[in-house]
Amino acid sequence: MKNSNNRLPDLSYLNLDRAKTILYQLTPAQLVEAALKRDEGVLAETGALAIDTGEFTGRSPKDRFIVDDAITRDTVWWGSVNIKFDSEKFDTLLEKVTDYLSEREIFVRDSSACANEKYHIDIRVITETAYQNLFVHHLFRRPEVVNPLLKPEWTIIAAPGFVANPEVDGTRQHNFSIINFTKKIILIGGTGYTGEIKKGIFSVLNFILPHEKKVLSMHCSANTGAKGDTAIFFGLSGTGKTTLSADPERNLIGDDEHGWSDYTIFNFEGGCYAKCADLTPEKEPQIFSAIKFGALLENINFNRGTREVNFSNIDKTENTRVAYPMYYVNNAVMPSIGSSPKNIFFLTADAFGVLPPLSKLTNEQAMYYFISGYTAKVAGTEAGINEPKTTFSACFGEAFLPLNPVTYAKLLGDKLKEHDVNVWLINTGWTGGPYGVGKRMKLKYTRAMIAAAINGELDHVHYQEHAVFNLMMPVNCPNVPDNVLNPRNTWADKEAYDEKANNLALAFVKNFERYVIDSGPEIINAGPNVTISV
Repeated sequence: MKNSNNRLPDLSYLNLDRAKTILYQLTPAQLVEAALKRDEGVLAETGALAIDTGEFTGRSPKDRFIVDDAITRDTVWWGSVNIKFDSEKFDTLLEKVTDYLSEREIFVRDSSACANEKYHIDIRVITETAYQNLFVHHLFRRPEVVNPLLKPEWTIIAAPGFVANPEVDGTRQHNFSIINFTKKIILIGGTGYTGEIKKGIFSVLNFILPHEKKVLSMHCSANTGAKGDTAIFFGLSGTGKTTLSADPERNLIGDDEHGWSDYTIFNFEGGCYAKCADLTPEKEPQIFSAIKFGALLENINFNRGTREVNFSNIDKTENTRVAYPMYYVNNAVMPSIGSSPKNIFFLTADAFGVLPPLSKLTNEQAMYYFISGYTAKVAGTEAGINEPKTTFSACFGEAFLPLNPVTYAKLLGDKLKEHDVNVWLINTGWTGGPYGVGKRMKLKYTRAMIAAAINGELDHVHYQEHAVFNLMMPVNCPNVPDNVLNPRNTWADKEAYDEKANNLALAFVKNFERYVIDSGPEIINAGPNVTISV
């Protein structure tokens, strides 16, 4: 049995100690070498390892399950997001996967999550491929010392080559990602997409931290200024979360997953997993400079006859990605911890051109819009979308929430009161009309609004209330034209604006119906006003 570091991890609790070959705690260079030797990928011109994840180039939400047992039965928010899986079928499937891996070379890495040591969890990840293990090295935290003889708190097993039989194994199709909170195992099979590993442990933390520790887990980016002031950014895909949090004047705490404990914001991860579509050094210098030897590129295309990445080519998928460790980021905070936030930004790309580009929220409104998690998809982003389409994802990350979204919102509300935080709703979408008529909000204006909020320049300006959404809009903002700040003023047809605003408000109310019973009147009444005449 081969071992990379003259020591073997104890895998007896999985019956994987009989594996044919165990490669433990390989360095990034060793993993790149192994991936190349196994024909898992090639080196790009910059030295980054470029691989294809195979059939799946993104997560498969309908194939993500949680084992139904004594821990989860009465706590998990069951439904289309959290799908029940039988515990006995899990045990059988786990045995099948470990039998499958025992005949192969496997890569084992001991890592951890949570920069705040008070909430730290040890994680062992067992992968069938070298590139998956390289991803784990980058995205999870890297302990200075590991003890291979100790059983970790959580174990992740990823076997993309294992194909399930849905009729026998209880899965929906041949791929699966299953979380077992009793055995503390995440079992992944039939997919080589690395995001399943990352979001598997994120889902675990979204259960453990709020439910057991009263720590708010968040799908957000976070940065901090020279004075130690923290800002966090929530937003769905396409809203500018990565772009706006990557500020050269501020230091990056993390780009995607954080916890908010009593007085700190802390990163769950040890790296970044950034989108690459249309990446340029001008738009995203931080990400572009990280694509070097050791970084992992997924599902990209090269310019013909070269190893030069064509970031505008999304023939394989729009979800092209790069994974790299935090130490590739020049202005990263080490360790990845900041103080409780002074400012929170909810980012939305409203393609209907209705929401204000900048508005300040009350604590109750913050909870309402947090639960709503709104943005809008535009034509061309997905097949079959020919006009703007509303998208609501609770807490800006519904796919990863095992608990009722209201649980997270109320925890947010408690922290807002305790720490006196400013919460802002930022529309990075359209102004002057909906998509196809108006124009996308200029990035320089959005940056100016965020800078003004962070610098306290909006603390003493006058505000006016939006007639439909009851949002408080500043009348003035440094380096932003006054007429941009009220969206109705930017539309030529005011009546058309009123109608579109009312329609969007109705969509908010309709979406919120499933949260009414658990929310309480203070949150419900913070929503939009849909009685306005048009």
